[in-house]
Amino acid sequence: MSSQSQWNKLVAREAGRYRFVAVDLLGYGRAPFPLEPEGFTLAHEVDAVMATIAAHVDIHEPIHLVGHSYGGATALRLARELGPRVHSLCVFEPVAFHLLPQDAPSRADILAVVASIGGAASRTDAARSFIDYWNGAGTFDTLPEAQQARFAAQIDKVKLDFQALLGEPATLADCASLAMPALVLSGSASPRSTRELAAQLAGALGNAASAQVAGGHMAPITHADAVNALIAAFLREHALETAGA
Repeated sequence: MSSQSQWNKLVAREAGRYRFVAVDLLGYGRAPFPLEPEGFTLAHEVDAVMATIAAHVDIHEPIHLVGHSYGGATALRLARELGPRVHSLCVFEPVAFHLLPQDAPSRADILAVVASIGGAASRTDAARSFIDYWNGAGTFDTLPEAQQARFAAQIDKVKLDFQALLGEPATLADCASLAMPALVLSGSASPRSTRELAAQLAGALGNAASAQVAGGHMAPITHADAVNALIAAFLREHALETAGA
């Protein structure tokens, strides 16, 4: 339920070093809702992201990928598709829940959230379940009415996101094939689903480091300075000789 604007501070901080292509995922920010929601998959999301990248970056140009949450899960799939073209990969708590073991309690946590959203009496109630899972019980009711309404209006795309994530066939073994330098970030106060997933992913990737910051799943917004400092340091460590995106 965020948009490319969440990266404004990172872009402003590092604009002199890199050419940024900030992307709105389908149904968020200025991006359209998926044209064919039935059967929606992560591949459809990746196709839209690739189209945006292609409009700004030459198809042979190497890139850095940075993603958070659903954007992080999309970045993982994109990295598998683009392979060596991805010079580095940085993700903050990618919600790639398909990577969690079928019998993991943390996977059960997510399935419970999905069930709560799907069984909600209204879009507002569904949005409350979603927001409160990530930010703590009661968070949704503290928000201004306009923001509550915006989140409620986006909940249909959230349902498609979960559909795409849980239906993705990739495994941790597939992630092990990714050889580019990677940084996996997480928040110390995040739900166990994304903390455990971040730890498992960091262990599975072929060339990954990990770090944890204060804050929860939305730390790239609530603790932007700390998160952006880690991302910036990672990008400098793995800088390209030519301009990246």
